[in-house]
Amino acid sequence: MLYFPMRIIALRTLKDFVDADPSYEDAREPVMAWYRQAKEADWAMPSDVKGEIGTASILKDGRVVFNIAGNKYRIVVWINYAYRVVYIRFIGTHKQYDDIDTQTI
Repeated sequence: MLYFPMRIIALRTLKDFVDADPSYEDAREPVMAWYRQAKEADWAMPSDVKGEIGTASILKDGRVVFNIAGNKYRIVVWINYAYRVVYIRFIGTHKQYDDIDTQTI
């Protein structure tokens, strides 16, 4: 079976978030751990994501929500499974997440 690691678009989004406010510093290592895990993953379908990261929430249209740092932060991505590309659509606190529409970001 061939292995196709994921491409993450864009790491800068994650770095900009943790650098934006000193109170987000506790997110740095968990966010980077998620990035490393996602980058090495081979997610061909939503069940692959759920099988590897059981706390991930699979939404409609290829979107997935990941809980970071004990659910203090959330990352919302859109995954193009055929091309193994993960597009970061949102990263923020749980409160910031509550204020967005995950299907339109």
